[in-house]
Amino acid sequence: MSHNILITGASGYLGGTLLARWKKANLPPYGKLYALVRSKDQENQVRKLYGAEPIVLNVDDHETVTQTIIDRETTIVYYLIDAYTAKHQPAFIKGLGEVRKRTGKDVHFLHTTGSKQFSRHAGVSVDQALLDTDPKLYDIQKGAQSKHYFVAESANTNATIIDTAEAHDVRSYIFAPCLVYGQGAGFSNQTSIQDVDIVRCAVKLRRVYKVDTDDPIWPVCHISDTTELYLHILRKILLGEGIGDGKHGFFLAASGSVPWNKVYCAMAKALAKRGLVDDEDVVQADDQVLEKMGEALGVAPDEVQVLLGGRCMFTAEHGRRIGWEPMYPPQHILDVADDEVALIMKGLERGNKRPDIR
Repeated sequence: MSHNILITGASGYLGGTLLARWKKANLPPYGKLYALVRSKDQENQVRKLYGAEPIVLNVDDHETVTQTIIDRETTIVYYLIDAYTAKHQPAFIKGLGEVRKRTGKDVHFLHTTGSKQFSRHAGVSVDQALLDTDPKLYDIQKGAQSKHYFVAESANTNATIIDTAEAHDVRSYIFAPCLVYGQGAGFSNQTSIQDVDIVRCAVKLRRVYKVDTDDPIWPVCHISDTTELYLHILRKILLGEGIGDGKHGFFLAASGSVPWNKVYCAMAKALAKRGLVDDEDVVQADDQVLEKMGEALGVAPDEVQVLLGGRCMFTAEHGRRIGWEPMYPPQHILDVADDEVALIMKGLERGNKRPDIR
């Protein structure tokens, strides 16, 4: 069965790296590869660099989105452009459902969420490990309640995607990146989000601050391992192998977990070496500091912890069950903190802004 594939977020950190690794991924045969873009320059880049056929779409125009999926007989959509709401995804899913009706082919929608949606920020229990194969995950996401509305909404979004896909006879997958690090391979954004925010705050306040009073852990994964799980899932879909979908289709891309405090210390050392902070000591943030950190990040003080800390016991099992094995162990993020800070500072000097997704 020949599949036509659409990748969104081609200029982003994850999407750009995914496409950059595409040609060497040894994927099974498929039909056409499309990439959603927003400008003429991006059109030229995805065609030249990746051999993909660019599609210019306004995702707010839902009727056109749906019709485009139908017209190009798209059977696989990788959605990497909005982790927080279910505003645009139904238009893609509706198109996939119509393609299934017309062709009889299996159709697939992979939604990119984030590990925050499975953390205590989302009101999820962190008393013990939560496997991404846990049969209760759908119910946990559907019922997530948090004092941070946008986190609860994004967790609920995961359940909405599953429900919408099921209604249109579309196979859905919920893919959760975590604290991703390493240099991206795409043509535009090549840096992550969370660890960038640590550096932005530290440079602004001349010190690295920890934002939790306990010593919480968080899952981590190198960008190459993260995109390899994207590709491995696609490989299995193209081979027609069932890997679990819908309420049983959650995938965390993580090699393991590390304490935030170790991440802070490693980055503080790298920043101090460059004279970007006064010293490498990591200090507990109080209310006054949180207010200043919020100003540096452009968020309310009570949202700083959501961006820079928290406890997440979400644990990767599903990917390994289907044959994915990460190359880099979790402690690798600490070993390469100096390189990561150098990469982040280069991006900040170019004026890269933190995107409003994930």
